[in-house]
Amino acid sequence: MQFNYRKSLIRVKENILDVLFPPRCPICEKILKVNNNQVCKECRKEIRYIQEPACKKCGKMLLCEEQEYCYDCNKQEHIFIRGLSLWIYDKNIKKSLYRFKYNNKQEYAKIYANEIMMHHGRQMKGWNVDAIIPIPLHKSKLRSRGFNQAEILAKELSKLLVIPCYNNYVMRSKKTLPQKSLNDKQRKNNLKNAFKIGVNDVKLNKVILIDDIYTTGITVDSVTEVLNYAGVNEVYVITVGIGEGL
Repeated sequence: MQFNYRKSLIRVKENILDVLFPPRCPICEKILKVNNNQVCKECRKEIRYIQEPACKKCGKMLLCEEQEYCYDCNKQEHIFIRGLSLWIYDKNIKKSLYRFKYNNKQEYAKIYANEIMMHHGRQMKGWNVDAIIPIPLHKSKLRSRGFNQAEILAKELSKLLVIPCYNNYVMRSKKTLPQKSLNDKQRKNNLKNAFKIGVNDVKLNKVILIDDIYTTGITVDSVTEVLNYAGVNEVYVITVGIGEGL
């Protein structure tokens, strides 16, 4: 009874905040209707949602149904079980995620999470995971940015899936260079020994890793390796944006 009362108070608080600070579409930034936590109708026509055929490993959209895996996944074996993403990482999604990370648009996370649940909720629930884990930031980057975008998104998905979110289960122990400026070999070397288990006083068997963008999969593989070593048997991946498959 007390739990339901607290949930009602939280819902009332969120409704009041929506009236005072109405949510905006994370793509075009236009004000949305109260209680509307989805991308606006106009932007839905502009952005590209991930659809089948898609790579059975990372989730990138493929050119033809005969393909099972994208070029990258055929070239490189990944150790996570399966990845799913919401949108093709085009100019609109790039701008949205940039504002999310660097312009402190943390409110976008709720809309991203709702969109992910609408399109991939059934599959995510079918994985029967024990927890959600965000890809961690190094403490220096966390200080400069003020928050971890993957953690904010992970918390929103945790609420919707009713699954615990463990923010400190994995930590980034080494300050690394930005991955986007490196080739595949350099990316692997850059992330070598970059992650470690932080708080592991709970036994996890299956988890979902959360990040904003999926590119080559090297980052999630590096985290998956650490999780596997800690006894996690199955690691799945959810991201907002992903590149196109070939």
